[in-house]
Amino acid sequence: MLLQTRKNVEVCGEAANGTETIEKAKLLRPDLVLLDLAMPEMNGAEVASILKKMMPNVHIIIFSMYSENIGRSLTSAIGVDMVLSKPDGMISLMKAVDDVLSPGQPG
Repeated sequence: MLLQTRKNVEVCGEAANGTETIEKAKLLRPDLVLLDLAMPEMNGAEVASILKKMMPNVHIIIFSMYSENIGRSLTSAIGVDMVLSKPDGMISLMKAVDDVLSPGQPG
């Protein structure tokens, strides 16, 4: 709900697991996908890698309790735009969404 309060954001779908995320992304073609590392069926890193191959221009933010488990080299190899820790909170997430969707603009 909080994401829908942003002027530049329209939530077009939600998914319960990695497989569903990929299927919905194929159908909906979002500009940004928000993932967790700990997801059923496929983890967020696997999903991000598949999405980047299918849709190279999609932006991906990983928002996870386990953000320290994903290194910078893996992040850049997959093509993830940002990795955020859930303890950083929703304000950090909202700023990251603004920054990714409007690079160079004040967030």
